[in-house]
Formats: sequence, C-alpha cells, structure tokens
Amino acid sequence: MKINIANELLTVPTGLLQVSDVPPNSVGTGHRDIFFSLIIPTYKERDNIENVVKILSQTLDEFIPGDYELIVVDDDSPDMTWEVAHSLTEEYPQLRVMRRQQERGLSSAVVRGWQVARGSVLGVIDGDLQHPPEVLTQLLTKITQGADLALASRHVDGGGVSSWSVVRRFLSRGAQVLGLMLLPGVLGRVSDPMSGYFMVRRSSVAGATLNPVGYKILLEVIGRGNVKNIAEVGYVFCERQQGESKVTWKQYIDYIHHLVRLRLSTGRVGRVQKKMNFPIDRFLRFALVGLSGVFVDMVLLYLLSDPSTLALPLTRSKIIAGEIAIFNNFLWNDAWTFADVTMKQQEWHQRLKRFAKFNVICLAGLVLNVLVLNLVFNFLIPNRYIANLVAIAVATIWNFWVNLKLSWRVTDVK
Repeated sequence: MKINIANELLTVPTGLLQVSDVPPNSVGTGHRDIFFSLIIPTYKERDNIENVVKILSQTLDEFIPGDYELIVVDDDSPDMTWEVAHSLTEEYPQLRVMRRQQERGLSSAVVRGWQVARGSVLGVIDGDLQHPPEVLTQLLTKITQGADLALASRHVDGGGVSSWSVVRRFLSRGAQVLGLMLLPGVLGRVSDPMSGYFMVRRSSVAGATLNPVGYKILLEVIGRGNVKNIAEVGYVFCERQQGESKVTWKQYIDYIHHLVRLRLSTGRVGRVQKKMNFPIDRFLRFALVGLSGVFVDMVLLYLLSDPSTLALPLTRSKIIAGEIAIFNNFLWNDAWTFADVTMKQQEWHQRLKRFAKFNVICLAGLVLNVLVLNLVFNFLIPNRYIANLVAIAVATIWNFWVNLKLSWRVTDVK
C-alpha cells in the first residue's frame, strides 16, 4: 500500500547555495551532531538505490558505527527513486531523504544536501555504484589524519577506469588539460579535478557561496572554499550495472562553462563584474552560442568568397554568411541562453517578435562587423579570417548587451 510520506521528507533549503559553519539546529528532533554526512544525489536510480544504501551502511557501520548519516537527494525522479529510498528508512535509521521538485542538477543537489547535513565532514558519492564504497574508509582516514579535503582519484596509484572507450578517455584528459590552462591554481592542486567522489571538512566550505554548473562540484569547493590540505586516494571507476548513463555532451559544455566562469569570477574581471552587475553567466552562454555562429559564418564565408570556390566579393559574402549565422544563433539563444524568459513567452507571435528584434539588432551588429572587418583587413591585418574573428568579437559584445536589454526581457504577457 502506498503511503503519504510528503511530510516526512527533508525540507528542501532555498536561497543561496551556502553551507553553515555549524550543523543545522536539531533540537527537539531526536538527532544529534555527527562526524560524517554522505550525500547521494540521484535521478532515476530506482534499480540501484537499495543496494547502494545497503553497501554504504555496511561499510560505514564497520568504520564509524553510529557516527554518520546518508542523505539521498533526488531530483523528483519519474521512477520514484525518492519513494523507494524513503521506504528503506525504517531498516536504515541513518538514512534521510530529500525530494527536490523545483531545482535540478547534481552539483546543486549535493550542496542542498550539505545544507541539511549534521556532520562535521561532508561527502558525496554517486548513486549507481560506479564509485566503489570501500574507498570511503580510506578517504575518512585521510580526513582524520588532517586533510581538509580527501579526493578519490582515477589518476594516482591504484586508480583507473574499467572499460572506457578511447574517445571518452581522450575527452576526460582533454578536459583536464583545458582546466589546467584556465585555472592552474585550482585544478593544479589535484590529479582528478573532474572527480565526483570526495569529502571535505564543513569548516572548509562554510560561508562560501557556491555556484556550480553541471556535475563538477569539486571545482567550486576548491575554487571558492578555504581548502588547505588535500589528500588523494586511488580508485577504479566502474561501469554501471543498472540504470542508464548520465554522461552526455552537455556535461562537457557545462564543464567548459564552469571553468570560464570560475576563471572570471576569481580574478580582476570578477571584481569588475560585481561592481557593474554584469550578467556574466548569461554572457558566457551567449558567447558559446556565438561560437556555433562563428563556425557557420566562417564556413559560409569560405564557400562564398574564397578564390577557389564561388569567389564572390568579400562584403557580399560576409552579409550572406552573417545573416545565416544570425538565424542559427537566435534558435540556440532562445532555447538556452534566455530559456528562463522564453518559458514565460512561448506563443509563436512572441517568438517571431523576439526574432525580429534579434535580427534588427544583429543586423546593426553585422554592419559594425563589416566595418571592423574591412578596417582590420585593409589597414591592420591583411588576412580575411583573422580580420573576421576580430570583427566577430566586437560585434558579439554589442549583440549581447543590446539584446539583453531589448529582445529578451521578462515582461507581462497581455
């Protein structure tokens, strides 16, 4: 018989993603402060969750009996993972469950779990057994020996991956190299910055406003927290046995977005951004969309203007290529960059109105683009493609700022 358990679930915190310096007040709840809180973020893990809770409980009962808690934070899985997890709480009293219905995302789920956790040490582990539970005891040992953060790494002695394809290995290593280039002071401190299996002292992240993108919460913890001593333990990343993989291309895009945002927010640019109240997150999405437009623009410019192809005049070719790139960019910006606005204005006439504004603004940007292209090409750099890149960069700033103010605005629809 299905029971009504809505009132028994953990209340989802709201507001900033900040962890308090002391565990939440639990007076009158029968709970006490404990040593370790482990967050298990889930989405569609119905087939795994019972086994995960069982194995984690057995492992921690042997190492720190009675001094830990498991917190499942589920993003309202359609397979009712949260309900299955809650049905286990009678058998496993150290288990607590949170059902999130208004937010999504693994990283924010981890922080929301930490916000209600009672432990002085906070951890995270996948809900699909791809992270071997036996490594928990080694990580806890590192913490008790003085580490502020203990990380399970695939890239130290004892670490590895079980059956990844060459492409996935290449992407993983490429992401790490990119991170080292953009954030050497953060990613240079650990061998596996993309790991999602670690634990950290509450005092090392308390008070920091975390703002993670996608799956890589570790970047935020190291970049924004007060983490001094880091220890690593090798582990072999296993392929899941049940359920479906969550690895998609969007994760890699989110990772790049996250790197750039951290780079900007932790430096001089970040301080200027705060003073000007510039929407850096939205601009980064706009810029990533712009990269797709650059590809469209450059390919068409080559096909139309190069002497070996159609050999049309440069200005005419640029206008045609630019207009097609504008259409490409509108579709992506409407679906992603300004998705929070478009969700409130989904009628076709509203979409057409946005496109008309976007097109007019970007056509003005295209005029600016053409002028800069010709100036740079004729007077500074006699290379059509480098000159085009310079022109695109100038026009991008114009296009974003004016479109932000005019094309995508949160207004009442009447």
